[in-house]
Amino acid sequence: MSAPEAPPAIPEGHQAAERRLHPVTPLRRAWAPFTVIAGWAVHDPGQAQQQLTRLTPATLLAVLGALVAAASLYGFLSWRFTSFAVTETELRIRTGLLFRRTAHIRLDRIQAVDITQPLPARIAGVAKLKLDAIGTDEKDELAYLGESEARALRAELLARAAGLAPETAHEVDEAPMRRLLHVPPGMLAVSLLLIGTTWVSLLGALVVPTLVWFGTHSVWSVLVAGVPLVGGAATRSAGRFVSAYDWTVGESPDGLRIDHGLLDRAHETVPPGRVQTVRIVEPLLWRRRGWVRVELDVAGSSNSVLVPVAPRALAESLIAQVLPGVTVPTALSRPPRRAGWCLPLWWRGHGLAVTGAVFATRHGLLRRTVSLVPHAKVQSVRLTQGPWERFRRVADVLVDNGAGTTVRARLRDAEEAAALLYAQADRSRTGRRDARPDRWMAS
Repeated sequence: MSAPEAPPAIPEGHQAAERRLHPVTPLRRAWAPFTVIAGWAVHDPGQAQQQLTRLTPATLLAVLGALVAAASLYGFLSWRFTSFAVTETELRIRTGLLFRRTAHIRLDRIQAVDITQPLPARIAGVAKLKLDAIGTDEKDELAYLGESEARALRAELLARAAGLAPETAHEVDEAPMRRLLHVPPGMLAVSLLLIGTTWVSLLGALVVPTLVWFGTHSVWSVLVAGVPLVGGAATRSAGRFVSAYDWTVGESPDGLRIDHGLLDRAHETVPPGRVQTVRIVEPLLWRRRGWVRVELDVAGSSNSVLVPVAPRALAESLIAQVLPGVTVPTALSRPPRRAGWCLPLWWRGHGLAVTGAVFATRHGLLRRTVSLVPHAKVQSVRLTQGPWERFRRVADVLVDNGAGTTVRARLRDAEEAAALLYAQADRSRTGRRDARPDRWMAS
């Protein structure tokens, strides 16, 4: 019996070199000891104040000096014991000062590589690299890298995921991008003002303090009740504006790229072939302007917004980029009138259309949402029917996608629902058989 062959050695030039994060990273890690002390002080403020009063100025300075030294040492050691390497098959990340952790991320399972830059990171010229991989719920990240190094590493990882040879992948520059859409700041601001939740928050900020005044006649009580409500309403709208500012969508060989952010910049990627569901959201006050919001369910990725606001025609052209060959249905059939006994008035907001490419549903009267699920992405299809629905001869058809979400066609005729159940199973099976492979930089 012959001895088993030894595995081939990695060529000398292909050894995985351990690489470290940017030297400013310890500043990020050094806050941990101060966070522990701040948490203790918030948990027991009385005890914290009592301990502070016992300290003399000299002792207090000595304690602060020791804390700064301990924090600096902790930040340096955590940076020193963090490294990463790109091998021929995986990205390996080693972390941990006392308890070591090694993450092995297979390159062929990487679905998205995003770059984010919080404001302090932009000032320091560094960036955070976040990775989405199939089969993981949380993102692994490398924080922080130099901005140019982060972009070069992102290009290399995407090239490796696309199947390029290791000896040439590190030479690949960032893929060029062709801009498809840019959301003007004025349109974004107006769209936020025309969202119903914004007006509800503002109305609550006016009504609640008024009621408190009539009940207590206390200016202090009005301020206590009103300031958080007004601040919350303003912060919520301002936060959305700051986050979605300069929203740009572009097309590149590695998928659709999304860049946005006023203070914190984010550079995200919609992986090709991994979109499971597209939702077109149309708030009531947007309809006269013809504006819509486009959301996504992406397998293995947390990216959920494709466009915060855009004219419908432009949004549908982007959807055609995400789902090639798909046209958004214009006519969706309502449930039968007897469905009104199960869902008075609101039954009119539901609709269904099945084309050769997608299973499409609509729900909502004031805030309409159309969901599109490609047949190839349907993982399972179900029919549900409660006692009252059975009495009214209607049923719901549910389709589950690969991102773990469900799209429901509500209150369909019972015979139609039963036929749809079996027909959809056949369409999904055929769609998966004929679908193109989900690959990076696929031509």
